[in-house]
Amino acid sequence: MGRLSGKRTIVTGAGSGIGRASAQIFAAEGAAVLAVDRSEAAVAETVAAITAAGGRAVALAADAGSEADVAAYVARAVAEFGGLDVIYANAGISGGLVPLFEQSVEHWQEILRVNLIGPFLAIKHAAPHMIAQGHGSIICTASVAGLRANAGGNPYSASKAGVISLVQTSANYPLYGTGVRINAICPGLIESGMTQPIFDRARAHGSADRIGQLNPLQRHGEPREIAAMALFLASDEASYVNGQAIAVDGGLSSTHPFTRPRH
Repeated sequence: MGRLSGKRTIVTGAGSGIGRASAQIFAAEGAAVLAVDRSEAAVAETVAAITAAGGRAVALAADAGSEADVAAYVARAVAEFGGLDVIYANAGISGGLVPLFEQSVEHWQEILRVNLIGPFLAIKHAAPHMIAQGHGSIICTASVAGLRANAGGNPYSASKAGVISLVQTSANYPLYGTGVRINAICPGLIESGMTQPIFDRARAHGSADRIGQLNPLQRHGEPREIAAMALFLASDEASYVNGQAIAVDGGLSSTHPFTRPRH
């Protein structure tokens, strides 16, 4: 307990899944949390659970891809908590699996707006507060889909590859020498609101036991397992981890395509 004691934090996409699990574990480890989500009702539920458990959290409804909203949620955290030590830019959308030749420019623009411009805006507005104090941790949710093909649709995968590049380039400029760290988490298949249709279809067809079979652990992941990595990166334990894209995927991204062993 207390790994984030005294830390002032923001978690976006905190209304469900990875974001909710991260907000809860941050608070349980002593952080004050501004929980942000576009669903006011969902983020209120997250905060209610945190406060019921004795944690400190504030709910705020905002669009992670709107600069006005991002500037407002950063300002709210600074005003509410007296500063900012950690931001986890986790909010994202999948966009579904629309065939490439049926995708519209508007479809791409919306996915990039939330998934890539959202983290850019989080960095733009949060980092100056951290630079001024000489320390801070910025965490972004990327995806194994940003590392290799066949883990998501075209615009989703491109947006997550962009997040990885954004993290790497930002670590070098403008965060070089500032004491502010930035890293990305690349989840594999996690059961969450975004992926629920995949799990629902598999269960309806009686194939739930095959979900996640392509990774060496042969199972899907849980939001708490990504939240645990976010907790590490937010904490001082990760003081020498910077500019990295860390896969938390059961080993999926460790291999080239192969035929699964039969026992």
